[in-house]
Amino acid sequence: MSSPAAATATARNVLRRFRRNRRGSAAVEFALVAPVFFALLFAIIETAIIFFASQVLETITQDSARMIMTGQAQTAAYTQAQFKTYLCGKIPALFNCNDLYVDVKSYTGFSSVVITDPIDAGKNFVPNMSYSPGSAGDIVVVRVFYQWPLFVTGLGYNIANLTGSKRLLSATAAFRNEPF
Repeated sequence: MSSPAAATATARNVLRRFRRNRRGSAAVEFALVAPVFFALLFAIIETAIIFFASQVLETITQDSARMIMTGQAQTAAYTQAQFKTYLCGKIPALFNCNDLYVDVKSYTGFSSVVITDPIDAGKNFVPNMSYSPGSAGDIVVVRVFYQWPLFVTGLGYNIANLTGSKRLLSATAAFRNEPF
């Protein structure tokens, strides 16, 4: 039977060899850092995609609002559905046209413009949309909304402003109609 001193010496040798052996240290360190790294990476990618989609929505809104500003929509007697179809024709594969909401309101002056918040107290989207492109010289506000689904919210990074892990993207164009 071995003595307790020999067992202690053997245990020290095993611990010493374990400390010197560095073959698996990179894998262990990566396993500790990887979840945080990938969560941060996915959060950055999702934020970039949201900014890109928001900019695309802004550009589409400005381009489509020009049709109202120049009187082409009024002359062709566009309805809200027809204007939305025109707007959807400019949308790349980034958006689903069925989830797009268009609000067009006209006012007599800039001081009478009233912009309502489309998100209620319960963080729900309130699609209170109307279509009034106005006539020559009227002030018109065109707003386009899209509920963007979020995926990285479960990792602690949450930029949702709607229930159901969604972010409401909105674009607005305000202008005075040209004489037509």
